[in-house]
Amino acid sequence: RFYAGGSERSGQQIVGPPRKKSPNELVEDLFKGAKEHGAVAVDRTAKSGGETSKPRPFAGGGYRLGATPEEESAYVAGERRQNSAQDVHVVLKLWKSGFSLDSGELRSYQDPSNAQFLDDIRRGEVPAELRRLARGGQVNLDMEDHRDEEYVKPKSVFKAFTGEGQKLGSNVPQVMGTSSPAQQAENEAKASSAIAIDESEPVTNIQIRLADGGRLVQKFNHSHR
Repeated sequence: RFYAGGSERSGQQIVGPPRKKSPNELVEDLFKGAKEHGAVAVDRTAKSGGETSKPRPFAGGGYRLGATPEEESAYVAGERRQNSAQDVHVVLKLWKSGFSLDSGELRSYQDPSNAQFLDDIRRGEVPAELRRLARGGQVNLDMEDHRDEEYVKPKSVFKAFTGEGQKLGSNVPQVMGTSSPAQQAENEAKASSAIAIDESEPVTNIQIRLADGGRLVQKFNHSHR
């Protein structure tokens, strides 16, 4: 609050804009708000790698004991959760200038697009972004305090290709023999005559390596399949 006066008996009080919180204060508010809504501090040294912050409920089977000596114990199978495969464990890392999820990119505290995410954390709620990721499953969210550290981008871990593809031909091509230069020229001319080139359309050259080691350069239009 500021004071602007003209005399001993007159003046005006001016309220300035709200002071922006420093990243340290912002992180402190996030932890304070989360604790007020039930978050529990976890000793990092006592927590083994890959262990979630919240124990998972027992999902196995058991025996119901009989009410009388004559009644046999019955085995009761545990109920399987339909969405158990979608349960996710996310680590929210709060850095000096922003936050990151697991090994993701740094996201600024001042970015308006992150305001709703941080407000949810402050209220002790799981952000909608993470709920969509779990698709109805359980979200285990851990918060790590790195407010005194600058964000360091983690090294990317190599992941083998897991998509689908088309296998061309056999695994090991069968080479019947090397053709003579005359035979090769005839084969190239025959292959070229099978392709109709429209010179008015864009044209490109493609070099094809044959199974016998030979090479064939052929013109194609961009529309050729």
